[in-house]
Amino acid sequence: MTLLLLAHFVAAVVAPGLAKLIDRRSFLVLALVPGVAFAWLLAQTSTISDGGVITENVEWVPSLGMDFTLQLGILQWLLGLLVTGVGALSLIYCAWYFRRDDPSLWRFTGVFIAFAGAMFGLVLADNLLALYVFWELTTIFSYTLIGHNPVRSANRRSATQALLVTTFGGLAMLVGTIILGETSTYTISDLLADPPAADTLTTTAVLLVLVGALTKSAQIPFHFWLPGAMAAPTPVSAYLHAASMVKAGIYLILLLAPVFAATPGWRVLTIGLGIGTMLIGGWRALRQDDLKLLLAYGTVSQLGMMTALAGVGSKAAALAAVALVLSHALFKSTLFFTVGIIDKGTGTRDLTELHGLGRRLPVLAIAATISAASMAGLPPLIGFVAKESALAASVESIDSPLGAWGGAFLVLGLGLGSILTAAYSLRFLWGAFITKSTTGAAPSPTPFAASNALLIAPVVLATLTVVEGFMGGWLTETFAPHVETLPGSTPEELALWHGFTPALGLSALAIAGGALLFVWRAPFARMQAALPRIVDAERVYQRFMRALDRFAVEVTALSQGGSLPTYLGTIFGVVILLPGIVAATTLSGSSVRMWDTITQAVVALFIIAATILAVRSRNRLQSVMFVGLTGYGLAVLFQVHGAPDLALTQILVETFSLVLFVLVLRKLPTNFRPRPRSTRHPWRRYWRMVLAGSLGAAVSILTVVAANARLEAPISTAFPKAAYDFGHGRNVVNVTLVDIRAWDTLGEITVLVAAATGIASLVFLRSYDIERTWTRRGDYEKTVASTVSRERRSVILETATRLVFHVMIALSLYLLFAGHNQAGGGFAGGLTLGLALLARYLAGGRYELDHAAPVDAGAVLGAGLAVSAIAALLPLAFGGTVLQSYVVDVTLPIWGEVTFVTALIFDIGVYLIVTGLALDVVRSLGSGVDRQTEEDRIAA
Repeated sequence: MTLLLLAHFVAAVVAPGLAKLIDRRSFLVLALVPGVAFAWLLAQTSTISDGGVITENVEWVPSLGMDFTLQLGILQWLLGLLVTGVGALSLIYCAWYFRRDDPSLWRFTGVFIAFAGAMFGLVLADNLLALYVFWELTTIFSYTLIGHNPVRSANRRSATQALLVTTFGGLAMLVGTIILGETSTYTISDLLADPPAADTLTTTAVLLVLVGALTKSAQIPFHFWLPGAMAAPTPVSAYLHAASMVKAGIYLILLLAPVFAATPGWRVLTIGLGIGTMLIGGWRALRQDDLKLLLAYGTVSQLGMMTALAGVGSKAAALAAVALVLSHALFKSTLFFTVGIIDKGTGTRDLTELHGLGRRLPVLAIAATISAASMAGLPPLIGFVAKESALAASVESIDSPLGAWGGAFLVLGLGLGSILTAAYSLRFLWGAFITKSTTGAAPSPTPFAASNALLIAPVVLATLTVVEGFMGGWLTETFAPHVETLPGSTPEELALWHGFTPALGLSALAIAGGALLFVWRAPFARMQAALPRIVDAERVYQRFMRALDRFAVEVTALSQGGSLPTYLGTIFGVVILLPGIVAATTLSGSSVRMWDTITQAVVALFIIAATILAVRSRNRLQSVMFVGLTGYGLAVLFQVHGAPDLALTQILVETFSLVLFVLVLRKLPTNFRPRPRSTRHPWRRYWRMVLAGSLGAAVSILTVVAANARLEAPISTAFPKAAYDFGHGRNVVNVTLVDIRAWDTLGEITVLVAAATGIASLVFLRSYDIERTWTRRGDYEKTVASTVSRERRSVILETATRLVFHVMIALSLYLLFAGHNQAGGGFAGGLTLGLALLARYLAGGRYELDHAAPVDAGAVLGAGLAVSAIAALLPLAFGGTVLQSYVVDVTLPIWGEVTFVTALIFDIGVYLIVTGLALDVVRSLGSGVDRQTEEDRIAA
């Protein structure tokens, strides 16, 4: 199972490239992935139908008891077959549905197969948190699929609507999931075997999870997102909104019903909302002229029926609900595929404009008729078998577990909903295939042009709809392992004939009533139009979103005035008023040692003096220099405390930052703005002084309180021994970065690469076409654009820089290789090389820099990240764990015995990333600024 699940996501990564290579034929290749999973699930039929369960467990974080567990039972087997089987047919259908030159094909292929994998994972997950992750992945991927054509506002609006509604339910579900997991267990099988005590907390958790299920399966008042999602391509509607995603909520209700159906509020929500959804969906379906919207509201109606039955919590209702899940996936997918073929062949889905397609497309008409008849509940189809079982279960529920009133409500609701279902099924067939005449003369047949290969999926599914109708006994035995987990008497098996029963009478009444509604469709439509419109959930949603947008605009206008001092003042004020005051109240009893040696006191006074001078200085360059002095003073403190590695890194960072500040100052005025006169708002100056002093006091108090609040010995006290024992190094700082906490470093350097790319993009806003234009103006302009002007050149500086440059490179390599045991490391070495490149730029301009480093900074950054990632994953090839270090002792001819630690490879990646970042920043803030200045001068 794990391999099959992983194959979907691997295929999703490969799919865009495959689509670029072989265009829409890539769908046929991708269909093999769910196809193989479908075949594997079929091979497990005998095991699953006998009550067996297949489990796979992958250890994730054993120390925390967090494992990734997959389990295949009868419910998972059924939903898995639908997800993989209909998914494979949908991909085959896509191969002829999309145009060869569709520009979004590469993205659609990857997202579609990724959604299939997420849905497959949702069904198989035996961990509540894993299920939630897959649950939200389906939401994200469906958002992308619905918005497949981002140019159309309808697609964007519908995708956003579906995302917000289902995400709201997902957040509620997450809270319930955490409560259940913390009070009982996160393992679903264990939760069902030993449920938590029925108390208020458990009830709250279960109802929150139920909210997520109801929103996912489009129950009122959240039903409106599903018809809106019909803006998606038809294969998406056939797969997501008929066979897979909308079934996720039904699956969750069926999964939890055996132990939580008796929870207070469970049946009220599932049965009440389910019946209401069934009636509203059927009512709205009869008002639609768009075939796809008709099916969408029909899907909402059918989902309501399944929700109501799944929530009953009895054997008979469970059997009927599972049968409905199967039948609905078959007939509704077929009908969506049918609409896609009609839309593609005629260019319209308006049933008032379609004429005579039944004669033009007999095979499609037969497949659609079979599926619509199954939806209406006509024998001998699986839809009839499932619906009669549902009606029988509703009649049985009058005795137990719903009682007379609850059972009567369920019977009446299902009966009325079935009448509406039969009516809109006839309306669909009439609108899609019948020649309609309103003037007495039959209109000409609608022109049609589409590939016959599109018929594969609907024909296969329609055939299964017929075959499954005769397999009721086998289906009953197969579904028995799940049915037996619920209370109640053993239901009658699924069959085409049970004799003259109340359920058969209700089925006959439903079909007859639906036929009459269809015959009287014109007066019924006038009656629908005349009735006052009740509260519309979609309009409520739209008004709420408009009000929220307006509120956001007002709040933004009030709080985001564009003043940086205001933003900082607000942040500092909150720090002072909340954690600062709280910390001050607990300050008593804290012990403080001002300094260990007089040197520390002297350096601290030096830093304070430099800070005051930086604030008082009116010249920008002077202020930057004084700020740099505070950094160098901090490096001295590190050294005094016995941390030469930190001191070295601080000096390198401070030097690099200082030069970059100077480069930026070239584009800024020499001096700060003059101080405001005493007659003009003098209180602002004093307010800032008070705020700054209060913030400093608050941070100092927080530091003292935090240091005195420690109850246990810090884990870092074990780092020196760990660094030597399994890190194989004596430089604790460097070993911590590349071994003990290498996961943190890997994440940080990844963010660093992303930030460097963003910084460069912000600086290099001008097009490279501009540079090509002015660099072709002759040797003189090229020389002016590439070198430092004559009056700014210093031969001595250039010569000295070129002599020192190679020494600095050697020093950077020494720091890199010696960092595991001495002061240094990849970070310090990379900064040293960055300073060397910075010196070349200062001496000779960007021409000199490009000669010193004729390589793209992005390539260096990417290479560094790749080296670090390879070093992290390489131990897996030798049976180790990610980021595990090894020691290799080798004998070299000159050096003799050399101990090589594999963490050095990871450190080399850090070295390259820091070097690439330095090169990127120098070219951005140095060469980039020079280029802009030269462009302005040449243009002038």
